[in-house]
Amino acid sequence: MIRVEHIYKSFDSRTVLEDVSVEFETGKTNLIIGRSGSGKTVLLKAMVGLHGVDSGSIYFDDVCYTELDFEHRKELRKQIGMIFQGGALLDSSTVRENVRLPLDLFTKMTEGEKRDRVDFCLERVRLQGADRLYPSELSGGMVKRVAIARAIVLNPRYLFCDEPNSGLDPQTSVVIDELIRDITREYNITTIINTHDMNSVMELGEKIVYIHEGRKWWEGTMDDILNAENKELNDFVFASAMAQRAKSVKR
Repeated sequence: MIRVEHIYKSFDSRTVLEDVSVEFETGKTNLIIGRSGSGKTVLLKAMVGLHGVDSGSIYFDDVCYTELDFEHRKELRKQIGMIFQGGALLDSSTVRENVRLPLDLFTKMTEGEKRDRVDFCLERVRLQGADRLYPSELSGGMVKRVAIARAIVLNPRYLFCDEPNSGLDPQTSVVIDELIRDITREYNITTIINTHDMNSVMELGEKIVYIHEGRKWWEGTMDDILNAENKELNDFVFASAMAQRAKSVKR
């Protein structure tokens, strides 16, 4: 479980998050949605620790992250997996080297243990046999699967995904969604996904938080969202669905 309480965040006197409180549940796919500039990415980065907050508290289970010193934050971050929007793979490293990197940085595993763990994670994302390839030799979907393998290699308790389907075709997006959902349930991870993809919202949204102008405007499930009596949310869902449909027609 991850809980944020009364979070405020500003940049150059401009308030980006205002009194945001929400709880993200363990073993479920928790989605953050909202228009560009709404504050949803800042909220995700604040929870990961990439942004500090002006006030408020962030809890990882019973640990108050915002009160930890540098060393204890560093220890907690070992339990966090992160999938960045573009994959963020090292271009000069092979698939195996990219997935292995967190093990080299944060563990004292033997070479054999590292090899076995990387093999397991690559098999889990169905990329066995691709370990010697470089990012330039991979499709967009394969890049995202490598990023997922790297994110879970330390067996994290918390998984953050920033636009995991960005740039992918609809079929590949479904594959990535299913993989994230299956891993979340299989390992009982607290997964938080920042997304614009309405297909993901309707397929993965066990809990959905809608951020509007820096505030939590609505929360519910994928079953609730289509019947929500919330004008701003309804406008966002309609506009997103229309944009996604237009994008699919162009393809």
